[in-house]
Amino acid sequence: MPYGTELLAQNLITEAFRNNGSDIHFYPESQQMTVQLRALGDLTMLRKISANQGERLISHFKFKASLDIGEKRKPQSGATLMMIDEEKVSLRISTLPAAEGKESMVIRLLPQSFAIPIEKLSLFSNSARILSSLVRQPQGLLLFSGPTGSGKSTTLYSLIHYCSTELNRNIITLEDPVERNEDHVLQVQINERAGVTYASGLKAVLRHDPDMIIIGEIRDEETADIAVKASLSGHLVLSTLHAKDTKGAIRRMIDLGIRKEDLKQSLIGATGQRLVKININGKTRSRTSIYEIMTTHAVCDYLDELPEQTPYATLEQLFRKGAALGYVSPQEYHRWITPSDLYSQKRSAGFPSPIK
Repeated sequence: MPYGTELLAQNLITEAFRNNGSDIHFYPESQQMTVQLRALGDLTMLRKISANQGERLISHFKFKASLDIGEKRKPQSGATLMMIDEEKVSLRISTLPAAEGKESMVIRLLPQSFAIPIEKLSLFSNSARILSSLVRQPQGLLLFSGPTGSGKSTTLYSLIHYCSTELNRNIITLEDPVERNEDHVLQVQINERAGVTYASGLKAVLRHDPDMIIIGEIRDEETADIAVKASLSGHLVLSTLHAKDTKGAIRRMIDLGIRKEDLKQSLIGATGQRLVKININGKTRSRTSIYEIMTTHAVCDYLDELPEQTPYATLEQLFRKGAALGYVSPQEYHRWITPSDLYSQKRSAGFPSPIK
């Protein structure tokens, strides 16, 4: 039976899980430690504990995640697994050194027992249908963009589950870290200290006869280049990218040295995603995703710098639709959509010169 620090740790995780929390934040102060919970995107106070309790709590979680308990000067990250209410929950743990030798910590809660169907992830059913049709393609590159916490990983896992169970595909993932364990999928953990990077791992994966390759994130030129080549050689490649929207994702690939012609041949779709609070009967009940999706023809029009021949729903248009239907509150709309009149001049749509 747990007691002391272990009992406190278990109670905090259980309380966060039952309140639909996604993250727990531990921030050191001079005489105490503040514990905050992020639920539905909002950060709220959970409790305050003594500085001594806080240090023991951080050491406990670092031990469970196989981190160096004595090292407080460097950031560390790891993961561990807990059973909460008879359900497996993965805890992704990140520590960061603070002033005066103190340490802060953030724990992300990742339930393992289910994958949400893609039709339940999207506010609009048409977006779910487009995504489902894109992953049924035999080859090509599909990019997911959006800010941190916008639900990109959840979307990827939902599509992985659909492809492995419904389409019976051989799927290999490259992840850092592996957030959710999926049956019938070969998941590879990135370990840069052991020489397993996205680029080197992707080269090895291509020799393993996959139908579908999932890259946790395209971070550098080499990974971008191999991802495009893999999609051109008969594989379906899905990956995430840090960009504002679909056009930003395309520009980012060009910044990483991918030629326009290669993108036109490989990119079957790009999405820009936001995770928004949804009002039901006037109350915020949950969060769901809004997807801006560009498919092949729209991508080619943009790359050729032509007027849009293939219209697609932008994030702003989708947010307006959600607000008109009463699902998106005015506060949530203005949180994500910046009024166009704040920009005195429009940026040039010209592309940077490709690196290669």
